[in-house]
Amino acid sequence: MNLAIPTPELTAPQTYERIARAIEYLSVPRPETPDIAGLANALSMSERALVDMFRKWCGLTPKSFAQAVALDHARKLLRENMSVLDTTFEVGLSGPSRLHDLFVTYDAVPPGIYRAKGAGLDMTWGYAPSPFGLAVLVTTQYGVAGIAFADEGREQAAFEDLANRWPKANYRRDDAAIVPIARRIFDPLHWDPEQPVRLVMIGSQFEIKVWETLLKVPTGRASTYGEIARSLGRPSAARAVGRAVGRNPISFVVPCHRILGSTGALTGYHWGILRKRAILGWEAGLVLGA
Repeated sequence: MNLAIPTPELTAPQTYERIARAIEYLSVPRPETPDIAGLANALSMSERALVDMFRKWCGLTPKSFAQAVALDHARKLLRENMSVLDTTFEVGLSGPSRLHDLFVTYDAVPPGIYRAKGAGLDMTWGYAPSPFGLAVLVTTQYGVAGIAFADEGREQAAFEDLANRWPKANYRRDDAAIVPIARRIFDPLHWDPEQPVRLVMIGSQFEIKVWETLLKVPTGRASTYGEIARSLGRPSAARAVGRAVGRNPISFVVPCHRILGSTGALTGYHWGILRKRAILGWEAGLVLGA
């Protein structure tokens, strides 16, 4: 019997911490149905509170989420040339969703700024809550240049990881200015095709081409490094594509999390495989609820 355990209102980082622990459990392939009651007990929650937390976070039950991220499903889809989430959910999605295309537009800054390592750029940065833990955003006068995620105790390191890409830029922290921008990025209720979030891509010419191609992979679908290389007319450049994907500074919006290895495995993600699974599952909830 699963006794109801009062669950206090959680902050966004606390919610993601619990979600991450649950995903770690749900992501282990097992022949039996996941023990949701046991998982709830381990998280000091009632089963109902656990289900409600997942529904609020991504629109799915924990059981449906487990189906979404199972690696054996991912491998099966790729062998059948299907998207990861099509087969995993077994719900017959009507067609690709282009949610990100509705709310984001982008530009590449002049190559000289990249070569000069950001010299002359004024960058505002700060922390803001997101569905995937604390986010770090860096903006310029042109638009959002960086989005990263910070695990507990690694907040400063997450900022430095972004700042080290453009070490000669001028940085000014302003959390109050960053929070409303993050809301427009992470809250679907604030996705507005009439007022898109402008991105600024600062990288080498090849990296920018790869990142622009990532934007064409729709929500609820997946691609591989090889497919991205072929779409760029460089079929033998899968490894170079992989390096460019790994250097993507604009997490979530430039969806490097939708890129899989050739076997369908959820390969390395700069902000952690667990977070990659979380983002894919969260997006799946959006697609199913669309």
